[in-house]
Amino acid sequence: MFLEPRLEKTESQNRAGWIEVICGSMFSGKTEELIRRLNRSILARQHVEIFKPTIDTRYHEKNVVSHNESEIRCTPVQFAEDIILLSGDCDVVGIDEGQFFDEDLVHVCMRLANNGKRVIIAGLDMDYRAQPFGPIPQLMSIAEYVTKVHAICIQCGNLASYTYRTAVNSERVLVGEKDMYEARCRRCFNDGNNAQ
Repeated sequence: MFLEPRLEKTESQNRAGWIEVICGSMFSGKTEELIRRLNRSILARQHVEIFKPTIDTRYHEKNVVSHNESEIRCTPVQFAEDIILLSGDCDVVGIDEGQFFDEDLVHVCMRLANNGKRVIIAGLDMDYRAQPFGPIPQLMSIAEYVTKVHAICIQCGNLASYTYRTAVNSERVLVGEKDMYEARCRRCFNDGNNAQ
């Protein structure tokens, strides 16, 4: 009887990987929560690699920065596939502004998790028209953990889950901050769109 040689598993293949998605509207604290989780991994002496799309240069070219100015170093990448090449043998992969990546991000995250990595993605789940945004909805469906965070409606003070665009521009991707967007509840979001 012929027995195939048993391959030794690497340390990362012995670990169970998983996917976490942090989603919500603008100004809801997605990036802040991502940075908090990544900093805890760093404190635990895990090897962490962090990525963001090159299109996001609002606060810093090479750091992930939240609206309240928390920040962490990262590697800007143009394509989701680049994350696989650059993540190496790390334990944890953090990805900010996931909605700006191409649909390959879903396969990239699956591959990383299947290889034993903890993958944490933050991104908008809906665009300014309240439509599912980029790969985030599909990532939500395959993730082990999904955290939906909320902002406060700038109009009425209720919980906000919608991103309302104040700038007159119909392009789907328009990178901006408080000068172009507001967090709004469902009613104030609909009121604003109906008034246009």
